Amino acid sequence: MRAPGKLIFLPGVGGNPAFWQPVSDALPQPAARVLLGWPWFGVASPADLPATGARGLQDLVDATTVHMDRPCALIAQSMGGVVAMLAALERPEWLTHLVLVVTSGGVPIDDLHPEDWRPGFMRSHPAFPQWMADVRLDLSARLSSVHAPTLLLWGDADAISPVAVGQRLSGLLPHSQMHVLAGGGHDLAATHADAVAAHIADHLQGAPQRPKA
Repeated sequence: MRAPGKLIFLPGVGGNPAFWQPVSDALPQPAARVLLGWPWFGVASPADLPATGARGLQDLVDATTVHMDRPCALIAQSMGGVVAMLAALERPEWLTHLVLVVTSGGVPIDDLHPEDWRPGFMRSHPAFPQWMADVRLDLSARLSSVHAPTLLLWGDADAISPVAVGQRLSGLLPHSQMHVLAGGGHDLAATHADAVAAHIADHLQGAPQRPKA
């Protein structure tokens, strides 16, 4: 298995690239780091996104795949996990590892009764684009083609992305393993940064997962 030469971190819907900084700092891997941010947070560079900002989900995917220029790992939180999944499907040749944290990963989850974060977030963040709140994808049929070893990290106290969401993804991704952290909510990677970093470090150093029966 190839070791990643670059670790690409994708934030959740808030778009703050600093969200992943504590985890990145705790990882022992000597790989280069890229901590992406979304344009409504005011940090994305013109080289990463169109001058007009992100006009749709594909712009965020393009802002990710432009960094996939060598063997790399995608490490993504919540909405960033949807972007990461699309990037993984688009550029599998450079993907060595995938880490998905409390995310739908682009599969339907309404039947699992998650808490709807959209109304409150939209009221509190007027710069947030309406198109992102309206995104609905179903990548279920495509996930069997993701061959990179995938780590799924969930918290058992997350109402926005319940453990059942991770279990659904685990059943669809053939080379995945899942860990549930006690007391973790939707900000799992921030509140449990050391534990999350330890799981990611083991994942990046470990052997590929065997395909599931």
